[in-house]
Amino acid sequence: MIELFSQIEEAVRFIRASWQAEATHGLILGTGLGPLAEEIETECAIPYEQIPHFPKSTSIGHAGNLLCGKLAGKSIVAMEGRFHAYEGYTHRQLTFPVRVMKSLGAGTLVVSNACGGMNPNFALADIMVIDDHINLMLDNPLVGVNDDRLGPRFPDMCCPYDPELIERSLAIARRENFAAHKGVYVGVTGPNLETRAEYRFLRTIGADAVGMSTVPEVLVAVHAGMKVLGLSVITDLCFPDSLHPVNIEEILKTAAEAEPKLRKIVTGVLAED
Repeated sequence: MIELFSQIEEAVRFIRASWQAEATHGLILGTGLGPLAEEIETECAIPYEQIPHFPKSTSIGHAGNLLCGKLAGKSIVAMEGRFHAYEGYTHRQLTFPVRVMKSLGAGTLVVSNACGGMNPNFALADIMVIDDHINLMLDNPLVGVNDDRLGPRFPDMCCPYDPELIERSLAIARRENFAAHKGVYVGVTGPNLETRAEYRFLRTIGADAVGMSTVPEVLVAVHAGMKVLGLSVITDLCFPDSLHPVNIEEILKTAAEAEPKLRKIVTGVLAED
């Protein structure tokens, strides 16, 4: 953690050479949700590989740029694509950008993802506002010696997702007349999709949707004292008794169909925050 603090400072110095504004919000744009970046009044765009200690994004549908600018009147830092454990990165590596966002001033993290819906009330391209999560990713980015400058040794997780931001998101969906559900997200390592037996198990333990990201970033955001809003796009339906193969093209297509809904929630929440 001591070395991590120095790495964060180095990355922040590099970004500050191109962008001096104080961020209020950090955004992580997941699979197929990059078009939201077009709404950002970009003042600076930096490829991940140029930023000290940033991993390189290898996932399909991830542009791999850090965008600094304004959205809905707020000063924001946005990840145009994220990192995953299945790419071979440690949880500390894939959450490093959240640390940097915090050091750039961001007090709120808005994180989005594409996921599989296991709740029978969900339909393709619906939005799930994350109310809670289950970590089955077999790791935790907070493991190791704790640096109190970054957060407490034992961060409380009784309410990792901000209740006010959740209700605000659901209200925006009602106002805009599209489906948004509140639910529990379970994070798994991947990269394979789950078996029928695994879907049954995940549903039994209380999960409404399953994905391969988000949980590590949220753990670090909570550790850093940030408010969190989590938004999942249901890009495939994971019902064991009617399961069929899914390909990445279908997932990206569904994510693109849902992106306007996500855009309305994110810009609406930021405008009111």
